[in-house]
Amino acid sequence: MSFPLIPDLIVPSVTDLTPEFLKSRGVGLLMMDFDNTIVPYTTNTPTAEMQRWLKGLKEWGIAYCVVSNSKRDRVVKFCKEYGIPCITHSKKPFPKGIRQALRTIEHDGGAALVGDQIYTDVLGANCAGVMSILVTPIHLHNWLLKLRHVAEKPFIAIGKRRMNHE
Repeated sequence: MSFPLIPDLIVPSVTDLTPEFLKSRGVGLLMMDFDNTIVPYTTNTPTAEMQRWLKGLKEWGIAYCVVSNSKRDRVVKFCKEYGIPCITHSKKPFPKGIRQALRTIEHDGGAALVGDQIYTDVLGANCAGVMSILVTPIHLHNWLLKLRHVAEKPFIAIGKRRMNHE
């Protein structure tokens, strides 16, 4: 395992993850963060592109679920509406929620966690031994999110450099 704050893969958006790509990497379970990965913190309404992508998940033959630190009902309601299994209160970067998903979601092959944060999603995935995929946050709507993103930039740069050398 590389340094735990360096993502295995960086993509602009979760919708850039195609079934062909995931299968080529041996991913049988895609775990997804919720806030700023699927929808912004400020809404529960996904874009049309995200809605198409979420609906397409069922046809992929790849298991999927939401693994979120959120304690809000909005995550559960959203997942219920889109038929997505979810684990809330996951306590990322600790492996609790990730391990729960690995145990309870039936899947073949390896697993990946996609999210927008280095210090929770990437660190949690790497420490749990699953592929870490970093996406660009959908919307940095307050100064705390912007500050966190600035603190993540060195790790993002290292991750991009590593991807370019593979």
